[in-house]
Amino acid sequence: SGARINISEGTCPERIVTITGPTDAIFKAFSMIALKFEEDINASMTNSSVTSKPPVTLRLVVPASQCGSLIGKGGSKIKEIRESTGAQVQVAGDMLPNSTERAVTISGTPDAIIQCVKQICVVMLESPPKGATIPYRPKPASAPIIFAGGQAFTIQGQYAIPHPDLTKLHQLAMQHPPFTPLGQTTPGFPGLDATTPTSSHELTIPNDLIGCIIGRQGSKINEIRQMSGAQIKIANATEGSAERQVTITGSPANISLAQYLINAR
Repeated sequence: SGARINISEGTCPERIVTITGPTDAIFKAFSMIALKFEEDINASMTNSSVTSKPPVTLRLVVPASQCGSLIGKGGSKIKEIRESTGAQVQVAGDMLPNSTERAVTISGTPDAIIQCVKQICVVMLESPPKGATIPYRPKPASAPIIFAGGQAFTIQGQYAIPHPDLTKLHQLAMQHPPFTPLGQTTPGFPGLDATTPTSSHELTIPNDLIGCIIGRQGSKINEIRQMSGAQIKIANATEGSAERQVTITGSPANISLAQYLINAR
């Protein structure tokens, strides 16, 4: 197709395919993808009793600031695209997690989808995104953790599976004051080897999400510090930046638990 195509890494339920290039190259790549999807549908139907053929469905990730132009005044543009291409087009009402992008789902025959993508490309070229875009990055499907009766459990399907490493961390966190001012030595944790190397990990978090991590008067961040046993510092907001720097310090196990709890928030 002559387009640049990048597929995001990871063991996520979803991966993002980014297609870059002039409109006709993008158009060609999308044609090949839509036809490939149709091949898969045909292959899966050969041994099944389903009689009606499901449409090809693609989910596009579009900066929220461009969705208005795509919908048009009173829905006029999206209606025009639906009518002229015969594809179904749905723009999600909410932004994708931790991003300023929305999902646009298009479905129909490969031909309808290809025409539809072409029209969407035209709209996106005519009205470029406004402001900074925080791209959507799918998160690995991680099992939620529950602390109950001094034990840590991970949820798998309908069952709670005891998690000994996290239980140990949780019990230690409950026994000790969570936060030692820098420069003082941390009291020795029983059961955890004092020689466990401590390291630091940095995260950037969008300003509009930092509040839910800090909680009312710092209640949430203190809870995360206590549960994880890690030190967590949130940098002050810097002018002109849409993100805040968060530094987590502790043993690798403390850091990964703190990261997990921050992501869960």
